[in-house]
Amino acid sequence: MLELTPEEQEMLDGKKSEAVQKAMEIVVALANIYGAKNLVPVKSVNVSGVSYKNLGDAGIDFLNEWAEMGAKVTVPTTLNPAGMDLLDWREQGIPEEFAEKQGEVIEAFARMGIPKTCTCTPYLIGNLPGFGEHIAWGESSAVCFANSVLGARTNREGGPSALAAAVCGRTGNFGYHLDEKRKANVLVNVNCPVEKGSDFGALGHIIGKQLKNDVPLFHGIKEASQVQLKALGASLAAWGGVALYHVEGITPEAREKGMLAEGAKVISVDSLEEGYKAMNADTDEVDFVGIGCPHASVGEIEKVAGLVKGKKLKAVLWVTTARATKEKVPAAVKTIKEAGGLVLADSCVVVSPVKSIGYKHLATNSGKMAYYSPNYCGVTVRYGTMEECIQAAIDGRWPK
Repeated sequence: MLELTPEEQEMLDGKKSEAVQKAMEIVVALANIYGAKNLVPVKSVNVSGVSYKNLGDAGIDFLNEWAEMGAKVTVPTTLNPAGMDLLDWREQGIPEEFAEKQGEVIEAFARMGIPKTCTCTPYLIGNLPGFGEHIAWGESSAVCFANSVLGARTNREGGPSALAAAVCGRTGNFGYHLDEKRKANVLVNVNCPVEKGSDFGALGHIIGKQLKNDVPLFHGIKEASQVQLKALGASLAAWGGVALYHVEGITPEAREKGMLAEGAKVISVDSLEEGYKAMNADTDEVDFVGIGCPHASVGEIEKVAGLVKGKKLKAVLWVTTARATKEKVPAAVKTIKEAGGLVLADSCVVVSPVKSIGYKHLATNSGKMAYYSPNYCGVTVRYGTMEECIQAAIDGRWPK
């Protein structure tokens, strides 16, 4: 039976405001469904469901209803990527009608006190939860990173449930908020080299498809950067729904004893070929290259700039990132633009109206983008290293 504190009961009874009551009703309903014994205060929230491409007019009506009710967030809150760069959408090729609707979405969130900060990597721009902190995040890759790399605690929230948690400052104490649910129930023996960034995405594809939403513990990965762990989690989450993973000797909870649950199954990965093959279409045509899914870090943007410096691109290049990150690297942004590419803030290839713009053949170094783009964007996909993707942008074809 769910137990509420006196303050929480007052919120549920509508003694704070109608908006807080509505938020509590959502949070309490989910807590009851999943058998939570209590609620926990959250330190931060990341709200998914921001692009007009996903929300449509019904989504705008839903958000405006909350805003008109007087809903205000009570904890630090960030937004997932929008369907366009909020400032440079014309340069991105976004239709004006889409831009107007996307603007309505962002304004509705702003009326609820949420900054116009749109990113799938909130942890890179200040929304950085500490180890063991309870949060309520949407966006699959952000959830996976927060749980796995930071050791924070969140379930995979949907847009409405994350927004509700932001308004009432609570979430149900179930799932990955509990110690026992964070233990690995699958041991993955990695018997092949995993070194390049694209290797981590390929590994994520192989394991994600096998495990769905299990919790894997990887054995045999010798080292991994934050960028590589970001790629692994994003691919695991996209291809399988994994929200928490451990890497022996690298991620924080994998250093603890007993992180492998009793009776865990064991699987082995002897080659990454299956992952690479599955994410590559049978075509060498490339008219569009997407880097930054999840959003690119400072280092990734600077690496792209180094690869395109002095070159002229034949294919369209988007490097997507958070606005705060873009503002840190003006020289790299200028170099990429001089080559013919764009560094876009606030947005992402997957949630942008790519199909209406007319691109058909995408190259990417993101396992997540390789999963979503064929259906969401109507494109073929070539998947590989950042170097291969940038060479494809230069040549207009996938490198041999």
